[in-house]
Amino acid sequence: MAVQQERHKRAVPPLDGERLERLAVNYAGRYAVTRAKLKAYLARKLRERGWEGDGEPPVDSLVERFARLGYVDDAAFATARAQSLSRRGYGARRVETALKVAGIEEADGAAAREHAAAEAWNAALRFAERRRIGPYAEAYGERPEREKKLAAMLRAGHPLALARKIAAARPGEFPEADD
Repeated sequence: MAVQQERHKRAVPPLDGERLERLAVNYAGRYAVTRAKLKAYLARKLRERGWEGDGEPPVDSLVERFARLGYVDDAAFATARAQSLSRRGYGARRVETALKVAGIEEADGAAAREHAAAEAWNAALRFAERRRIGPYAEAYGERPEREKKLAAMLRAGHPLALARKIAAARPGEFPEADD
């Protein structure tokens, strides 16, 4: 039977204004974050460690100050996320979901949405190549197999018409892009 040793955790002091700001700087410096993610991180740390400063913790003002200083840039985060997802073959709907999860507001995500819409055809082809769908398949599959591949493209965020066009293509035959 294994012997379990008790771990002695070091007592972590509650947060004050300086410690809270230090945590925020370290987090924003280490990770690509949005306002919403930084706010959620600070709220979690406050729940874990408590607050010993005067009044309420200045989470909102700290997050806004970081945004003004450029430590947190929701628009740049959204654009980078949209480009990354498009390069990996994901469609506009999947990009939209990722932006919502990250807490990106409508105005900050506008350029990212435009990028995803402009790259829809190329992203769909990249996804089809990665998953060996349609023109990239080794053989033209039976209907159930084509439907599975169509479903995979839909889950990847591609519109039905585009996914259907690519999934129905025969191996080596590339369908024409609709502009």
